[in-house]
Amino acid sequence: MEPSRVPPEMFRFTSGDRAELHVAVLHAFSEANERLETELGLDEVRARLREAGWLDPLPDHDLSTALDQLRDWRLLDVIHNHSDNYRTASEYERRNLQYSLTRRGEAAFAGVVHATTLLTSTGALQTAVLDAISDRLGDLTRELDTGSDRRVFSTLMELEGHLEALRGNTKQFNGELQRLLRADSADTADLATFHEVKASTVAYLEEFLTDLEPRSHTIAARIAEIEEHGVDLLHQRALLGADLPQLTGTDPAPAWLAHRRARWDGLRAWFRPLDGSAPRVEQLHHVARRAIITLLQVLAKITESKRRAGSAVADFRELARWFTVVPAQDDLHRLWATMFGLGSARHAHLAHPDPELINPSSSWYETPPVAVSPLLRSAGKTEQFAQTGRVRDVTALKAARAERALAERAELEAAWDLLDTGGALRLSAFDRLDHALFERLLDLLGRALATGPDTGGTRQGTTSDGRVEILLRPPRDGAIAVLRTNSGAFRGPDYEIEIRAAGQRRPQASGDRA
Repeated sequence: MEPSRVPPEMFRFTSGDRAELHVAVLHAFSEANERLETELGLDEVRARLREAGWLDPLPDHDLSTALDQLRDWRLLDVIHNHSDNYRTASEYERRNLQYSLTRRGEAAFAGVVHATTLLTSTGALQTAVLDAISDRLGDLTRELDTGSDRRVFSTLMELEGHLEALRGNTKQFNGELQRLLRADSADTADLATFHEVKASTVAYLEEFLTDLEPRSHTIAARIAEIEEHGVDLLHQRALLGADLPQLTGTDPAPAWLAHRRARWDGLRAWFRPLDGSAPRVEQLHHVARRAIITLLQVLAKITESKRRAGSAVADFRELARWFTVVPAQDDLHRLWATMFGLGSARHAHLAHPDPELINPSSSWYETPPVAVSPLLRSAGKTEQFAQTGRVRDVTALKAARAERALAERAELEAAWDLLDTGGALRLSAFDRLDHALFERLLDLLGRALATGPDTGGTRQGTTSDGRVEILLRPPRDGAIAVLRTNSGAFRGPDYEIEIRAAGQRRPQASGDRA
């Protein structure tokens, strides 16, 4: 594609001393063109200038000069109207010349209007545009099935209009968003307004991204449906519905179809590219998410700056002011050492452990180094090394504890041996027990009673080390056992009890141990 070349004099009317008048004249011709008035005389141009907002006095000579200048720049054309009747020479001069816009003039003024519109407008990411594109694609599918060529043409034009709106708004919004991201809060006069704009932008982007993915998926699916019908068929039917007039010798259909194909390629690039690349709408998604993160970081930075009593710049300025008011040289040094911690060397007094080995006349460069403590800088003192405390001899303590543990273990095993029933017997068979042995028995009874009974009503428990097992069966006759110790008597159900080492085979026979 060859680069577009703009004629050098095309926009010269926007600069210079008479730029406002030139723009107003072209504005007047543009307004007249919209009213299907293609030719204006000198008086008509003056009347249109007033309607365009030019109220300053304008002599005929200046207006004629402006018109001639625009004609020299090929923005206006002029013809002589010899068909009208003129009664005087003055009337002939004023009405003979008829001015009209050339194609270059129309393009130049349209460019100025477009630039002015862009400067004064703001882009927006509108989900309504996405919905409109999706709806028009659905309408096109139905029109291709049952509609007329006129309806196909009008629906296609609506679709391209919404796509162009999406592209234009996205470009403008992205540009404004990037300028907002680059904006420095320090350059913003009203920090509260700056904070409010960024916060509202974040909320706007979050709302836009909420349903962006399902909308994009719907549009891509409807594009696929139309492509199944045939895009060429769509454009051919739209061409028939457009009924293009052939005003020149060139057939407008090929250029019109090429324009439609380019627009359709743009639609696919946005939502369903054929080359496997990421759709542009996904890039829009990434840009928006990245912008949200950046804006939130900026907001956090602004919030943090509000919390600080002052900035680093303000701190240094205050420090500089202090240096100007401190009177004495020693005070200046103390201030310097306090603020930056760069006081005089504190290791100069350190000496070698055996100074007699060092010749006093030796250079410091030739003498061996002296170890400097890290605490000297932070705390202003060196480490004080003292004699290591004596380690306590715990051999006797360990032996005593081991002996006590063995004794306790022997006592426990002796208790288990005494409580070993060697088979099933009634609890009342124990009759009288030592109190310590009675506590062991109670512990075993508690472990058994803490478990649930099996189908036969038997409860089973074990010690914590699993070495002793107890089986407890309820008395069938409801008898009461009485156990006596030195501290008193114990009464309870006269269970059938069996205490043995865990893993031993349970004897089949059972009976009372009297």
